[in-house]
Amino acid sequence: MSEVNNALERAVRATNWRFMLLGALALLGIAVLAAVAVIQQRTDAERDQAIARQQHTFDVIMRANQLSGAIAGAEAALGRYVVSADRKLGQQYGAQWDRATEQLTRLRQLTADSGDQRARMIRLKRAFDARGKELANTALYSAYKRHSDAWGSYYQVRSSPARSELEQVLNEVVDSERVTLHGRSKAAADLLANSGFASRLLTGFGILIVLGAVLLGWMAIEAQGERAVADAMADAERERAAELQEAVAEATEQLRAEAGEREAAQEQLRQAQKMEAVGQLTGGIAHDFNNMLAVVLGGLELAKRHLHTGGPDAQKHIENAMEGANRAAALTRRLLAFSRAEPLLPEAVEAGALIDGMTELLDRTLGDGIAVETDDAGKGWRIWVDRHQLENALLNLAVNARDAMEGQGTLSFVTGGITLAENEVGECVAGDYVTIEVGDTGMGMTPEVLERVFEPFFTTKPVGKGTGLGLSQIFGFVRQSGGEIGIDTAPGKGTQVVLYLPRHVGEDAVPEAAPAAEGASEKGARPLDILVVEDDPRVLAATLGALGELGHHAVGCDDPLAAPAAIATLPSLDLIVSDVLMPGRTGPEMIAALGERIEGVAVLFVTGFAGEADAAIFKGRTVLRKPFTIAGLAAAVAEAMAQEARRSGWAAAE
Repeated sequence: MSEVNNALERAVRATNWRFMLLGALALLGIAVLAAVAVIQQRTDAERDQAIARQQHTFDVIMRANQLSGAIAGAEAALGRYVVSADRKLGQQYGAQWDRATEQLTRLRQLTADSGDQRARMIRLKRAFDARGKELANTALYSAYKRHSDAWGSYYQVRSSPARSELEQVLNEVVDSERVTLHGRSKAAADLLANSGFASRLLTGFGILIVLGAVLLGWMAIEAQGERAVADAMADAERERAAELQEAVAEATEQLRAEAGEREAAQEQLRQAQKMEAVGQLTGGIAHDFNNMLAVVLGGLELAKRHLHTGGPDAQKHIENAMEGANRAAALTRRLLAFSRAEPLLPEAVEAGALIDGMTELLDRTLGDGIAVETDDAGKGWRIWVDRHQLENALLNLAVNARDAMEGQGTLSFVTGGITLAENEVGECVAGDYVTIEVGDTGMGMTPEVLERVFEPFFTTKPVGKGTGLGLSQIFGFVRQSGGEIGIDTAPGKGTQVVLYLPRHVGEDAVPEAAPAAEGASEKGARPLDILVVEDDPRVLAATLGALGELGHHAVGCDDPLAAPAAIATLPSLDLIVSDVLMPGRTGPEMIAALGERIEGVAVLFVTGFAGEADAAIFKGRTVLRKPFTIAGLAAAVAEAMAQEARRSGWAAAE
């Protein structure tokens, strides 16, 4: 019995030992599995963090490159604007610079968590503001039509310290991020290596446990299977993550390229549409305006020639109408000359008297809701300026004030005289100045708006309500006249704009002599058979009447495409008088299409606006500008006939 009990106790002890070993192996297995799970979780979390940090670094580098590209785009747009003096290109420059400002703001937000980069961002912002001021000053020169200064300023600021500082800081930002990226990539690689080593170590320990647990073989096999499945899934996940990352990178690059191409194409299309719209608008205005002037001058002169009866008042009114039409024509020529940045026409002007003369114009322009007050304390001092440009500047200020007061308020014009020291106001030299203060009771301006108020193309008005050129043109005009502008404003307290213009103490310029009377003989030449091609029926009728008055036989055609048929019905043809800009086909295109059918026929082109057209399209033929007088038409006809005679003589000699 005792032996049996001893054997039973030995069996129990052996069984207990096996159960204890089973429990210990189970605990060790659980511990190993738990360690593997924790390590895998930490590895995944740290890997995600590493990828996020790498992506942040890529974002900073990309944003820095975009900022550099936006600055380069703004400088390129400014260069095109300086070369072409096209205001729309200046607006493009303003849009590019605003885009660069947005990129800088986003770059600063991305680097806000880095102490080193924050210091660089301060330097970058300082250099960016300095560069913006240099480029804005260059744009300002072009806006004021000072192209030589604009070109000089543009080439001078191309290698300015601000630009060099911008490039250096951007390079430092990118280099720093690249160094950071390298460190983070190395840390991620080290993390993966360490986690792999730990996983392999724990796996080996688990294998030892399985080999020691002969009685728990089925558990070891199951655990091994689970580990194999886990390893396969981890490998698959890693491969899928690598493929996904590569696909994302390729897709991102492709999207960026497509976006860049699409944006460039859209920008080119918008620019082409803007340029076409501007050309059509300016050409159409000048063309239609001069057509009307041609009707007025031609009709009034014909009426004057046939006005054999009637009192002196009728004759006086006709003379006044002709004078007004001639002044309108002169105004058109002055507008075209101003668009080509020709010199101003200064004269001695007394500011108070000029403002008094504008009272009626201001009342009509501003409306009944604006009360206009004037106070002349100018001491009789005069200024040497272009009268029309000064009137236009004051009218622009008045319209801006009206908009600021929303059509209700008081607008004041106060003239005075002051003696300034050197640079006491802006860049004024020491001396006497006439002051013209334009004040309103409107909403006023914030410091941010005041800081940019003279920038070309900057406006706070809604789209389509302002070009952003009014104050910049006034600034350019005042500077060109040797003066300066001061502004006193605050939100809710209105605005006072003061023009400081140098006092003129010299004698008045002698007015230019009036053009000599057209004394050329209008009749006396042989009658000609003439075809007049003009799409405007009023201009066509006036031209036919004027040619008939000169003794010629003229036939009209209102469609350049119908000109060949009209020529076929004429028994003889000496001269074709053709408008230049017509729907369907221009005058030069019509003449070129007629070809040999008009061999030996003289050609006279008539135009109200030919824009920047190449003179070669006229092929040396006579061009008569609208509006024209009968005497001017007679001289142009004679010149065209003489020119064709010379051309025919050369052809015969050859």
